[in-house]
Amino acid sequence: MSVKTMPIADIVKKVLNKEELFLLDVRTEDAFHDWKIESDSFTYVNVPYFDLLDGVESITDQLPNDKEIAVVCAKGGSSEMVAELISEAGYENVYSVEGGMKAWSEHLEPVKVGDLSDGGSVYQFIRIGKGCLSYMVVSKGEAVVIDATRMTDVYKDFAEENNWKITHILDTHLHADHISGGRQLAEETGASYWLPPEDAAEVTFEYNALQDQTKIQAGNAKIDVHALYSPGHTKGSTSFVVDDRYLMTGDILFIDSIGRPDLAGKAEDWVADLRETLYTRYKELSAELLVLPAHFMTMEEWNEDHTIARKLGALFQENHGLNIEDVSEFRKLVTENLPPQPNAYQQIRETNMGKIRPDKEEQREMEVGPNRCAVR
Repeated sequence: MSVKTMPIADIVKKVLNKEELFLLDVRTEDAFHDWKIESDSFTYVNVPYFDLLDGVESITDQLPNDKEIAVVCAKGGSSEMVAELISEAGYENVYSVEGGMKAWSEHLEPVKVGDLSDGGSVYQFIRIGKGCLSYMVVSKGEAVVIDATRMTDVYKDFAEENNWKITHILDTHLHADHISGGRQLAEETGASYWLPPEDAAEVTFEYNALQDQTKIQAGNAKIDVHALYSPGHTKGSTSFVVDDRYLMTGDILFIDSIGRPDLAGKAEDWVADLRETLYTRYKELSAELLVLPAHFMTMEEWNEDHTIARKLGALFQENHGLNIEDVSEFRKLVTENLPPQPNAYQQIRETNMGKIRPDKEEQREMEVGPNRCAVR
């Protein structure tokens, strides 16, 4: 019996549209609780596939007859086996999720954030399975990509479909939670690659230095990307003000949390920088700027139009990390109450420095798991 499959793109649409789905996750219990496909509209059951090798009779009382059943595993192999067993047990709407959690981790969903004053646009690329956000700023047929993931084909294809030329690629900082696609995308498109020099002391490649008040032009329009030095998550963390409308905060400020300063082992040293950026530098900016972060943590941060964005003034009212008056309390928050560090974060940093060159499969393994860049 051939097994029906469900592409990750279909899963993403169901998440975005808040459609119902019964999801049977056949990974181990630890893997499921650490990281899973999330939606308030989904129903979940977790049973490791090795408990189902002799049949699915033990779980048929949990399976619905009136909903689609999607079976997911790590890579898509075990889910096919379980989906086939469920189909043979008489269930019709059963699917194996193509590529499993690895495909979930790599999917990018482009969403339009808004327009620019010259008629250009800003797009947010949502890496839903990792909580990573990257951006494309477009004007007069030219595009700037910010915080690109290693899935560079998505940006190239999106630009090509719209007859845009990628001219600049920027990283807000040296990433530790995921592998940057910035240098690779620059090589593939001939675009200029930019990185904050304070984060580049150990890099092994050439780059353009993103320094305070750097201006980068896209097209003939006035959509300068102003570099705003904003240390704290890393020493070189840099924010971008685009078109005097948008504030791209990298991993410094999120919608419901703030960035962690410990992934380079510098939490105690950098906590003062983090507070200075959040409580002084950002306070000097317009409250009307729309904050576009490099990550999100929960689905509650999403807007109805599927964007992840909020005005800076609203965050100063609502974000707990921006409302801690006591300096010692703030220091304790960002140095002691931290989530587990991202998987393989040290190897990811070394990859982004150019010190090691893992192959594609090794890069995938390094990135498995949830985003953990925030203090909440």
